[in-house]
Amino acid sequence: MEVMKMHHSTAFLLPSIPLEPLTYALVVLNQRLPRFTPLLWNHCLAAKLRVCADGGANRLYDEMPQFFSQQDPLHIRHRYKPDVIKGDMDSIREEVLNFYAKLGCDAIDESNDQDTTDLHKCISHISNLTPDVEKSNLCVLVTGALGGRFDHEAGNINVICRFSSMRIILLSDDCLIQVLPKTHHHQIHIQSSVVGPHCGLIPIGMPSKKSTTTGLKWNLTDTEMKFGGLVSTSNIVTGDTVTVQSDSDLLWTISIKSGNHDVTAEPIPQHEITR
Repeated sequence: MEVMKMHHSTAFLLPSIPLEPLTYALVVLNQRLPRFTPLLWNHCLAAKLRVCADGGANRLYDEMPQFFSQQDPLHIRHRYKPDVIKGDMDSIREEVLNFYAKLGCDAIDESNDQDTTDLHKCISHISNLTPDVEKSNLCVLVTGALGGRFDHEAGNINVICRFSSMRIILLSDDCLIQVLPKTHHHQIHIQSSVVGPHCGLIPIGMPSKKSTTTGLKWNLTDTEMKFGGLVSTSNIVTGDTVTVQSDSDLLWTISIKSGNHDVTAEPIPQHEITR
């Protein structure tokens, strides 16, 4: 049976996204906002799926105005308001919750569920809102997913593995991480103005007995990878396209370049947005 091909890009880091079939959603976690967060926010306007995970609302409230130092902070907070705040609500400040509630933001308290992380709750929410026929064209961008406590990072990586059939990209100022499911052959389009050249491929959940790549300085050819053995870290992209195929799910990571992100662009007015 022919294996399907899956295409990936980082066009969401560009000021203007080229025509593509993907719809973007955004999850804001409780870590420092990447410098390109306003850009991601604008790309997610059409879907109206911008979710703060509990204390991520504090980050949005406190840090988003810092990207627009010449503008009124209150104006910025009104402009960049989440559609939903979801989690166990043990981190969000009361004044922040009240502020967004007055703007019509839904707050969903799931403190009764202590077996899943706030990110898991947010991804479940987005998944449940998205019709099955549209999920293959949905890409969830997650800010604040990397950095800080390692157990939080590991928990976030676990979430994208549990939802490996969805496109979910974990983001920090420095890099991104996503799962490449073994069910597909992957073609990764490199936007060299915003990402690279450093990258890595890491087996997750189980060893990979055979992984093959093109487009890297140190390519793999039916190579075995496992923890305690070889993993492809500190690799380098050499062109515009990287291809990956493996008998195991892999984590793909690539560095994000500093600069080149226009965070001051005004978002598209709501009345001009159509799905």
